[in-house]
Amino acid sequence: DGGLAGPASGALRHTGAGPHTRRQQGPHAHQVQADPSGRWVVSVDLGTDSVRVCTLTDGTPVPHREIALRPGSGPRHLAFHPDGTHAYVVNELAPTVTVCRWDASDGLLKPLTEVQVLADAPAGDAYPSGIVVSPDGRFVWTATRGEDVLSTLAVDGDDLRLLATVPCGGHWPRAIAESGGYLYVANERSGDVTWFALDPETGLPRRGGPGPGPASVKVPAASCVVFG
Repeated sequence: DGGLAGPASGALRHTGAGPHTRRQQGPHAHQVQADPSGRWVVSVDLGTDSVRVCTLTDGTPVPHREIALRPGSGPRHLAFHPDGTHAYVVNELAPTVTVCRWDASDGLLKPLTEVQVLADAPAGDAYPSGIVVSPDGRFVWTATRGEDVLSTLAVDGDDLRLLATVPCGGHWPRAIAESGGYLYVANERSGDVTWFALDPETGLPRRGGPGPGPASVKVPAASCVVFG
């Protein structure tokens, strides 16, 4: 029936807090995923400014290492580089991406630098949300809800360079996904999914699709885009 096969095989409860008095009163695990090698599971915790690396034993997460990020940054989501050597963490409480080196042989995430995703300081809370790495590993895209923009960053070794920002085509872009040379945006408050053609040379998104008609579809409270 499409439901879950049974109860959870195991659970891992985070502990801790951060310096942001309103948003970091306790742990807030925001994302969990396997690394490209399939050996490790990483969870990003906005409330404790950390990324936890675990192994799975009989379906139960076993803590391996906890990596601290800058206090108050509020890490939200993480995306791995396709070659498995780097990971990029988008921070919700600071409009930045933390560039990390990833060592799959030991499950080690090493923060290297932090890069702004906006050219100018936001007037209010920016609230970056989603992050995606291009299949060829040359570009990183992020969405920022408070500004309703998409940011394009170029991968430069152990660093990123902000190239441009463009309007997301809706309001409150909560999640983004790449598929077939297009970037899809789930705009929660405008209730739609918009899409952009990606320039293979520059990485810059251009609103529109391969045919005529609007490059959007209505989806009430759109919150996520996943391709199978």
